[in-house]
Amino acid sequence: MKKELLLPLLFIVLSLQFCYGQSQNYSKILDADNNTLISNVTIKKFKNDSTFISSNGTFKISVSGNYQFIKNGYAAKTLKLKSGKTYTILLEKKPTTLSEVVVNNNHLPTILKSSTSSIALISSKAIERGNTLNINEALNRVPGIFMQSGALNTNRITIRGVGSRNLFGTSKIRAYFKDIPLTNGSGETSLEDFELGAISRIEITKGATSSTYGAGLGGVIQLLPKTASFNNTSIINEITIGSFGLFKNISQVNYGNSSNSLKLVYSNTQSDGFRENNNYNRDALTLNSIHKLNSKNELFILGTFSDLKAFIPSSLNETDFRNNPSTAAFTWRTSRGFEDTKRGILGLTLHHKFNNTLSQNTSAFISFRNSYEPRPFNILDESVFGYGLRHRFIGNFSINNKAIYWTAGLEFFKDNYKHQTFENLYQDFPEENASVQGNSLSNFKENRQYYNLFFEGRYDISKNTDIILGLNFNKTKYDLEDRFPISNSNSDQSGNFTFSGIVSPKIGVIQRINTNSNLYANVSHGFSPLSLEETLLPDGQINNNLNPETGWNFEVGAKGAALKNKLHYNISIYRLAIKNLLVARRMAEDEFIGVNAGKTNHDGLEADFSYNVFNSDDLQISAFGSYTLNQYKFNDFIDGNEDFSGNDVTGVPSNILNLGLDFNSRVGFYGNFNFQHVGEMPITDSNTLFSESYNISNIKIGYQNTLTSQLHLNIYLGINNVFDTFYASQILINASSFGGNVPRYFYPGNPVNYYSGLALNYSF
Repeated sequence: MKKELLLPLLFIVLSLQFCYGQSQNYSKILDADNNTLISNVTIKKFKNDSTFISSNGTFKISVSGNYQFIKNGYAAKTLKLKSGKTYTILLEKKPTTLSEVVVNNNHLPTILKSSTSSIALISSKAIERGNTLNINEALNRVPGIFMQSGALNTNRITIRGVGSRNLFGTSKIRAYFKDIPLTNGSGETSLEDFELGAISRIEITKGATSSTYGAGLGGVIQLLPKTASFNNTSIINEITIGSFGLFKNISQVNYGNSSNSLKLVYSNTQSDGFRENNNYNRDALTLNSIHKLNSKNELFILGTFSDLKAFIPSSLNETDFRNNPSTAAFTWRTSRGFEDTKRGILGLTLHHKFNNTLSQNTSAFISFRNSYEPRPFNILDESVFGYGLRHRFIGNFSINNKAIYWTAGLEFFKDNYKHQTFENLYQDFPEENASVQGNSLSNFKENRQYYNLFFEGRYDISKNTDIILGLNFNKTKYDLEDRFPISNSNSDQSGNFTFSGIVSPKIGVIQRINTNSNLYANVSHGFSPLSLEETLLPDGQINNNLNPETGWNFEVGAKGAALKNKLHYNISIYRLAIKNLLVARRMAEDEFIGVNAGKTNHDGLEADFSYNVFNSDDLQISAFGSYTLNQYKFNDFIDGNEDFSGNDVTGVPSNILNLGLDFNSRVGFYGNFNFQHVGEMPITDSNTLFSESYNISNIKIGYQNTLTSQLHLNIYLGINNVFDTFYASQILINASSFGGNVPRYFYPGNPVNYYSGLALNYSF
């Protein structure tokens, strides 16, 4: 442990030297979610009941005593302050006010409850209900989203059932880090590479409704990084330890003057894992800075780098899953399979304001990912380098005193993907040698590129009715170069695949029932690109007759507040109709091709709520919950001689229920309890095998307080899977059997496990 603590301590010492002398004469009031100054806060002094307003988020105390900080939408906080000292006051948003938050995922900033799409917002407080180790706990509380996690580096996200047929990762769902694409040229996304502790909030658009972000069939996940405040300097360090050798450190530096702010986050995460061959070690660095160049121009810089080495226990057959879940799959344990991955992203965004009615954002970015993965059947060595540009105009004008808000732009992305496979000769050497690289088996180079043209406009038809119109045009192209020597056993697979241009329109309507409640409806189109591997025929040629999966999303819903604004709710009913379903068809024992095999109907109901149970100066209690009902069917699905029409869509739970309770107290104690029920899901297309439903409960309690005028403490303890439920945390659908072995469908979930942490926040 001493070695692991050395770097964080060095980080803090250097930060103190960097920040020394930056102290301010004024105390600050900051948003606990994003570390930005909060304006117009009412500050009340007890005993004489005098009050004053902090208009810009700063204040001075001339008389010692107890002070209460009050701001609409935030939980009131009372602290004992001393005159002559400076403080940093952190205020947390009330859970019931999230529907009033402005979301930006469509580039037309809109209050969440006034959007015409099904948009979910995960705040930093919701992320911190767990141990910030894995994003799945936060995502799985959102109705319509299900993230399966076989290990910290083995995950699959589905939104409204889209992406469930992808076996080993997340596909057909677009993701962005602010404005920078995280999805590669083949439509695959790895959110687990990013430090969750550096995320301020997550905005999720469900279904094919985001015309400005590529019209992805499943939707869009946008990560928004934490930022530092202007005129504020602080350092934060948090250490978490837990079961299965968990050790995590997060160190943060926040620096800001009148025109620049910079946030630097370093984290190291280590775990031995619950299972054999399950060790995990990741270092991550995140930089986010804002620079006010002048009154009309702002420059944003965003950079991330991660270095990961994670071993892979893989899936188990049913016998091992039930009798020995901590074991690894035999071949993966023997070969000691792992992935060694380095990934980096750098993006620059320039915001220019022409006037009060027109502005533009221009983002340029580069990214890379290098990975080496020894597997029992071969060794994969891959690298990808990508770059791109995103430019958009944002404007507004009026016709007959009715406002029109619009945005239009383009996004261009290109990446160069090189991948080789080699023999894995682990069976020819003693077991302690593990994987040994042999002769080359394949050598490919792929150039993948796309561009999107998009437009979206919002028109206030009347005082109570708005209409949204959107349009996206996508053009995607792949080029494949086979660099492996041609022989009698190997044909040249070089070729290209160019999609026809895809036009994806959308229309949405919002109707205000009253000041607190709205009804909405939308119809929208989306698509999912094919990967090059899915287009290859057995003879090595590219099948240009394949079509991408496309679909229409039909949705109605209601969102708003009730019961004197204590209850906030969001409920929607939808149908996502998908055609050209892509499946892998077996042509021989070890030979598959991609074919368009059918259609699916994804009918569902989603609901979530938050309720302010009790609110006083001394104690705040709130409840939250969500429910997902999935009625997903193969409408027309014929694969070879098998007709699966009418069956349930594979790999999607029938229903998911989340319930939880948060509490905060004036003296500093806080905590939450949350419960999740996941229904059974089909494992095979034939629906002859289903996973078992399960219930998971988690709890976290903590204490936070301001120890001195500048030092803030947060200490916590958490228990995951409180009742030690046995369950499968990820399913490998339609798993094949090899060498006479039974199929391996199941990834065991972690049993009951514990974690605790300590965080210190020092402001200068």
